[in-house]
Amino acid sequence: MPIYQAEKITKQELKSTELGKTLLEKMTPKKELNKLAQFYIENYLTVTGNERFKTCGNYFEFLTNRELSVRKVHKSNSCGNRFCPLCTWNTAKKDAIKISVLLQAVREEKEQEFIMLTLTTPNCSPEELINEIDRFNLAFKNLMKRQSVKKVVNGYMRKLEITTDQEPKITKELYKKKQAYFEIRGLEEKDLNPQYNTYNPHFHAILAVNKSYFNQGTQYISRDKWLEMWQECMDDERITQVDVRKVRSSEKSENGAVLEIAKYSAKGNEIYHSKAVFDVFYRALKGRQLLTYNGIFKEYLAKFKKGELDKYKKKDENEYTHLLQSFWKTSKYENVLRQLSKEELEEYNQRAKFIEESNEI
Repeated sequence: MPIYQAEKITKQELKSTELGKTLLEKMTPKKELNKLAQFYIENYLTVTGNERFKTCGNYFEFLTNRELSVRKVHKSNSCGNRFCPLCTWNTAKKDAIKISVLLQAVREEKEQEFIMLTLTTPNCSPEELINEIDRFNLAFKNLMKRQSVKKVVNGYMRKLEITTDQEPKITKELYKKKQAYFEIRGLEEKDLNPQYNTYNPHFHAILAVNKSYFNQGTQYISRDKWLEMWQECMDDERITQVDVRKVRSSEKSENGAVLEIAKYSAKGNEIYHSKAVFDVFYRALKGRQLLTYNGIFKEYLAKFKKGELDKYKKKDENEYTHLLQSFWKTSKYENVLRQLSKEELEEYNQRAKFIEESNEI
């Protein structure tokens, strides 16, 4: 096999390329955040676990071309920890493709339509968070057992997300975001924030229903009825809203639903806000199943894993002619590029025939 000479690629050369944007604007900030996350998580991991976490993302190989206008991860040293910024991002990108494929397959093969349902409750204290999530899980299980729900919902995908408010005072941005909440309480900008250091667990769920659901009054469940049932299941009349909407077959509507389910269970700027905040998130999320599949979606997830749904994956039309190797050095990636050999060109492009990760996350 001929050996092709590798050449160093400078930051300046990377800047204006598609692959460079991924490395500089997405991966580098997440690798930097990994340093902070490692400091927060070190007491929860073994010596080996800490080393894996610390060195995660130190090395990447990308399939690309000479212009660096296409990209596909070929190899990496990943720790696989759900609290790692890089691994969380990679998992979300793969989940987005998986969920999109499941929706397409179930829509076409089972003639199903989909509802996006978001369920929440008032914020809780750090000390209450674990029990509140347990209450959520039980309440959701009971909601799905309701006769009116059971007879129309053929399966669901459900994601747990937690947000937190760490602003001691009401900022301009926070007031704009929660204006109605503050106005009812007669609060203005710069006042003390009553939701400071509170947490909000909530579920995003995609429900599969028959097409007749939307045009048969005996099946359709109104938003008010969803709210009433959720209040009853949570035994909490303080709940004032649920969000329920049809996931239309348009690309925009479906992508929005996919991203809601695939995205992170905790935003990076929140979970790594401080050691104290990280500890709350860690104890609440450790060992939990964050993304669950039920009914028809569980059935099709098994098919996805067996490769039986590959026909619904988008073909990767790019031709990969080069390999970029990225090495983390102190605070940046150093990169070298080489041409693929004839054997590699054939093998790697054959392996890369499907798009496996979403670029929208």
